[in-house]
Amino acid sequence: MALRSGSGRDCNAPLHMIKEYLNKMKGSTKSPPAIGVSEVLWSWIGAFLGISAVALVSYKLLEGTGLTMIIGSFGASAVLIYGAIKSPLAQPRNLIGGHVLSAVVGVASYQMFNSQVWLAAPLAVATAIAVMHSTKTLHPPGGATALIAVIGGESVHKLGYLYAILPAGAGAVIMLLVALLVNNIPKTRRYPEFWL
Repeated sequence: MALRSGSGRDCNAPLHMIKEYLNKMKGSTKSPPAIGVSEVLWSWIGAFLGISAVALVSYKLLEGTGLTMIIGSFGASAVLIYGAIKSPLAQPRNLIGGHVLSAVVGVASYQMFNSQVWLAAPLAVATAIAVMHSTKTLHPPGGATALIAVIGGESVHKLGYLYAILPAGAGAVIMLLVALLVNNIPKTRRYPEFWL
């Protein structure tokens, strides 16, 4: 028999709520099936060529200028635009918009709160997510692009809002061009799913 409090409510109610909450963490679907060797190979080729193109521009054309074209968040973008090409998060609007808008948000956060990086960093990421949601440009690596604008060091901070164009925008465009070329070579792949 369940104990009742003075108000007549079941004392087990909080325990039941906690159990329901924890049960949500079990998941609701099975793991997706494994993909074929061809898909793995084309994802590898795309990622290799995409990051190579950005790195070549950065290390060969921009060497000695104090500018960079390659940022860590491009690694995560490569996973999406070469390895998960059907995902809404991997589409051109999301790739370009997510990086550029998040870069602007990150720079603004750093400029407003550069003496309190502990505040600027989470503000940049959280606001970038909100902006990407609001503009239908959600691209998870954009959160890292915003964070890099805050914690990226003096070379990134010197760029100011140029960071949104170079490296964020230009690097994303280079990776997009490679994605368009490589992802459409095999008959089994098609990219993009949509543009706008």
